[in-house]
Amino acid sequence: MFVDTRRVENGTVVETDVCIIGGGVAGITLALELEKQGIDACLLESGGFKADDETRDLYRGEGIGLPYHFSDGCRGRFFGGSSNCWGGWCRPLDPWDFEKRDWIAYSGWPFGLQVLAPYYERTHALLKLGPYNFDPAFWEAAIGRRDVRRVPLASGKVRDTISQFSPPARFGKLYRDTLARSRRIRTFLYANVLNIDTTGSARTVSRVHVVTLSGRTMYVSAKLFVLATGGIENARLLLASNKDQPAGLGNGNDLVGRFFMDHPRLQSGSIRFTKEWSRNKLYDIKYHYMNAAVAAHGTCIASQLALTPEVLKQERLLNARVWFASVFPGEGSEGAQALFRCKQALLHKEQAGWKLSRDLFTMISHPVHTVGYGYTRLFQPRSLIRDVKFQAIVEPEPDPNSRVTLSSSQRDRLGMSRVEVDWRPGKLAQRTFDRTFAILAEEMQRTGIAKVVLDPPIEGGEWPSSLEKEGTWHHMGTTRMHDSPKQGVVDRDCKVHGMTNLYIAGSSVFPTAGANFPTITIAALTLRLSEHIAKELRSASACFSKGALIGANFQHSPAPVDEQPVSAKTSSTAQPNFFVPANGK
Repeated sequence: MFVDTRRVENGTVVETDVCIIGGGVAGITLALELEKQGIDACLLESGGFKADDETRDLYRGEGIGLPYHFSDGCRGRFFGGSSNCWGGWCRPLDPWDFEKRDWIAYSGWPFGLQVLAPYYERTHALLKLGPYNFDPAFWEAAIGRRDVRRVPLASGKVRDTISQFSPPARFGKLYRDTLARSRRIRTFLYANVLNIDTTGSARTVSRVHVVTLSGRTMYVSAKLFVLATGGIENARLLLASNKDQPAGLGNGNDLVGRFFMDHPRLQSGSIRFTKEWSRNKLYDIKYHYMNAAVAAHGTCIASQLALTPEVLKQERLLNARVWFASVFPGEGSEGAQALFRCKQALLHKEQAGWKLSRDLFTMISHPVHTVGYGYTRLFQPRSLIRDVKFQAIVEPEPDPNSRVTLSSSQRDRLGMSRVEVDWRPGKLAQRTFDRTFAILAEEMQRTGIAKVVLDPPIEGGEWPSSLEKEGTWHHMGTTRMHDSPKQGVVDRDCKVHGMTNLYIAGSSVFPTAGANFPTITIAALTLRLSEHIAKELRSASACFSKGALIGANFQHSPAPVDEQPVSAKTSSTAQPNFFVPANGK
């Protein structure tokens, strides 16, 4: 069921087994799994069913150092979280992404791909993906089109990879009815967690302090708490919860907020394909993204090029993914950008401040650019394609000085310190771009696919203007996973080191990020976490001391529904009157 926290009686105390903070991919996935396990939980979501600017403003902050945009459009602060602005790309991490690599400081996960593999497979139902198969030959055969073909790769230095597209799964819409019907999961909308309260030793969370923008206050006490608010907000809330630990929760070793990662992304070079390969859709983002022509088994796919693990080790490089990006007439113009935004709206992608009427007017005002861009996208005439470039994302190198901190001067409307993000893609990322492009160019020219003109190397210099200022919207690493509390914030089970009942879900626990898109790994880790939490609650280790938790014993018969506000104390099965229907009305 859904509850509008703005209508809850002031000072209400909610008791439950598991309190989940954050209603995005991780939080909703965990709630769905706990429902299946018969476990009572509260899901706290900062926003409502739709975006609103007052709530959106709560996550705004400042990029310091390298220009970096990480707020509007890059995240969603309403039910469904960043799945509301997600592009749908899905591919598991590579096996070597989990390994300790001696040329990459701080690399390595506490476990390998084999641990996550069964959960990756389960994500396909959750994310509405196709068969659990990422073999390029399988998809090429299944599609069976002459304009969707794999390029020849003969040197052994380059490999092609497959990503599948989720529709994309907008979790707030896709799973709204399921959670509305749930008798185990109560989802509180407009519920902003201001502080995580702990016992005097700061080892056990006792409750969370919840406030609304309208001024209501509520508290949630639970046996276990899971922080699932994203790669930036997870760190922010831990740092801000400093009543008992001045440096913030889980921050005894000054690691919370450090190792912030995003995939640096840029375009480079100029590619002239031979006639045979000039209309191939498989590797070009302008043609393979959500294109029914590049699909099989009811699933759209795309292919990217990457260096083999042997070359990565020999060259001492980070992982990377490269695709092609055709340059159309009107590229970058106001009309083309308006047309692109309208396409994103058709995919139900949240775009801050977007208005159809405004973009229609823009397109009408720039007919040549709009028509030229749209016609080239639809029909792919060789004569109109101005250029083709490499577009790549590179694995971010873990760097403790790339970090999220609290502002000393800026606060949001709730009085919480805003964030400052110092994003530092390093020199190894620059070298990886240079060498990856060079090796790919050599491969393509050797096999007669294309002629390539490379841009000047970027290693050792300033980042080029083509570096995307918002990265790839992949905020990761700020509460990294490691078996040692001196090198990580959470352990291999995502429990905060030194704490008895606080877990973290989401991309903030990634020790490294590979060169793949994080949503599928977020979902896989959360499925794994849900099993651990279920076992924890059912084992002797879940029998916390009476003083550690409030309301550990709950009533297990539904309370009657009445016409009064939510009472000042409500058990895990209480059914308050002020619920919100799934349709939001």
